[in-house]
Amino acid sequence: MYSPGAMARPRPSSDVRTDRSIVLVGTMGVGKTTVGRRLAARLGLPFVDADHEIETAAGMTIGEIFEKFGEPHFRDGERRVIARLINGDPRVIATGGGAFMNPDTRALILERATAVWLDADVRVLAERVGRSSKARPLLTGRNPLDVLTELAAVRNPVYALAPIHVRSEPLPHEATVEAIIEALAR
Repeated sequence: MYSPGAMARPRPSSDVRTDRSIVLVGTMGVGKTTVGRRLAARLGLPFVDADHEIETAAGMTIGEIFEKFGEPHFRDGERRVIARLINGDPRVIATGGGAFMNPDTRALILERATAVWLDADVRVLAERVGRSSKARPLLTGRNPLDVLTELAAVRNPVYALAPIHVRSEPLPHEATVEAIIEALAR
């Protein structure tokens, strides 16, 4: 595990292998989209947010998909969109928090891309999602800290299957980007 707070001198981005997509996984609020955009820019790769791609393909929001069709339908569409994104040219892909939990999606990511688990303390995550205007169906009508604590207990052992684990500390996003680049260069 790499922690941005304990970094040595940053390695140049050119040391990073970019012939495979880099897929960011982790709980909601960990910064997959924000960090992913910055990571992509540093590596000279395109950035794609899988949730945005799913909404575009479905012509509705994730919340609407959950409400109208349920989570299993959403997860199937999510798997198909991620497969399409991974099969294209290398890019940085931010996934939704539950994407890596689907065994088929996880196997696809682990086989064809480089998975990076962005991890953070649940209290930090609860504060971040509490400030966000992004609609999060799993939080509807519930306390974010309670939901995130429950999700971490179930999901963290699965996220730990990602070969790279980077801790997202309450520091500038660039520190997390540096930690990912360092981990990818090893």
